[in-house]
Amino acid sequence: MRNDETTVERNEKKEKDMSSEQNFKKSKVAKVAKKGLFRIVFSRTGIMLLLILIQLGIFIMIPYYLNAYTTYIYGAFRAVSLLVLIHIINSKGNPAFKMTWTLCVLVFPVVGSLFYLFVQFQIGTRFLKARLAELRIETDPYMQQDQEIVEAIWASKSANAHLSYFLSHQVGFPTYRNTAVKYFPLGEDKFASMVQELKKAKKFIFMEYFIVEEGYMWETLLDILKEKAAEGVEVRFMYDGMCAISMLPYDYPELIRSYGIQCKMSNKITPFLSTSQNNRDHRKICVIDGKTGFTGGINLGDEYINRKERFGYWKDTAVMIKGDAVQSLTMLFLQMWNVSELKKEKFEPYLTTMAKELKPETGFVLPYGDSPYDHENVGEEVYVHILNHAKKYVHIMTPYLILDNGMLDTLTRAAKSGIEVCIIMPHIPDKWYAFAVAKTYYRELIEAGVNIYEFTPGFVHAKVFVSDDDTATVGTVNLDYRSLYLHFECGAFIYNNSEIDRIERDFQETLEKCHKVTLMEVKNRSLLTKIVGQVLKLVAPLM
Repeated sequence: MRNDETTVERNEKKEKDMSSEQNFKKSKVAKVAKKGLFRIVFSRTGIMLLLILIQLGIFIMIPYYLNAYTTYIYGAFRAVSLLVLIHIINSKGNPAFKMTWTLCVLVFPVVGSLFYLFVQFQIGTRFLKARLAELRIETDPYMQQDQEIVEAIWASKSANAHLSYFLSHQVGFPTYRNTAVKYFPLGEDKFASMVQELKKAKKFIFMEYFIVEEGYMWETLLDILKEKAAEGVEVRFMYDGMCAISMLPYDYPELIRSYGIQCKMSNKITPFLSTSQNNRDHRKICVIDGKTGFTGGINLGDEYINRKERFGYWKDTAVMIKGDAVQSLTMLFLQMWNVSELKKEKFEPYLTTMAKELKPETGFVLPYGDSPYDHENVGEEVYVHILNHAKKYVHIMTPYLILDNGMLDTLTRAAKSGIEVCIIMPHIPDKWYAFAVAKTYYRELIEAGVNIYEFTPGFVHAKVFVSDDDTATVGTVNLDYRSLYLHFECGAFIYNNSEIDRIERDFQETLEKCHKVTLMEVKNRSLLTKIVGQVLKLVAPLM
């Protein structure tokens, strides 16, 4: 009997211990979760976001507080809003942005007017604009157009000669020959080649990326950069400040610098309201010894090489260039790097050794950059040029489709003129709201004859235009307001290069994995989807 009681007592004790252990684990998990939440809320990032929200709240509440106490002040603000509307209507700029600002001022006269004035009189953006203009003058001697190439492109295709003239004379990007191009249809292809090329570096490595996230891809590249820095290779690494919000610690540049690598954030996120924080550095540039350059849509994160799954299979593209045209990518990097530098840069050590004789078989390569501060929409100009001068087809890959009237008219006019216009979009989007707005354009585009496809395996992040088997561009520019007008972007315009066949072949192979969107599907979308898309379209220029 005593043995039975002992057994029962043991079982009860065991159950009690197990219960205590479970409670301890639950308590520990709760503490960890609480600690994690505490860390997020009271981190530098959390505090910065809180300060920005407080400023925004004060900005919104002050006018209404004044309105509650005096009619005269409110009347004065109404007069100011009228003057603001007159200024908006008569100012230069994209009509879509003017329409959005007009709507803001009409719906919220006080807040809308004050916010518009706040944006117009930003000291930070004025400084950046002036600094970039100064750096363009400094780099201009190294961006001169070879007149022999001008004559060659005129003889080949006069329309492209006009684009070449525009990019050279207005924004300082010359057209080159003697440049080999290699196209990468997937991020993993570009990554493998980039690893090989970085290991060959002897003099310098420049890297500028929008997104950097810790993982296999970045750790692999960082190990190579550490080795090269230890060997005496000059390594400069720059990434957009938005990464400090959720991907990297704010002091991450200090860690990278401890490895002997020069590192900085471009356009840091600060705890003060500023429109300059709206102009992100969306470029992806890698330059090695002034001989090899990479650009395209691929950032430094594992999803870009399909090592981590996000939004299904990730389709992305890039190009590697070798030869004379690399110099433009070098200068683009150095311009951005020196925005915050006080010491004047010596550009000569980083110049590309130009080939002495022209190699016609390489065609023409024109690397370009786009800035929100020079009043030239370079990315849009390149896309519109391809659409306007196509004879047979224009094939497009883009993750977003948020269009102003000008781009919408250009796409539909090309299709109505008998040009085959095909657009490959994601089937699994990364931003539901951007996808909802994109779908509002489907009906008008399809009715005009534009073919729209969705990549069924997942997400398309590629930014590619290819036309008529002889012209293409690969870069960072999305078909949305942010890329076309607000961000720093880059790309490479390619003409009469044999690699264009590979770009078109990749488009056709991708098309086989796509679903063609029909007009019936568009009409049968749910009422809620249509309403959400149309409402969001009102603020599309801000998305």
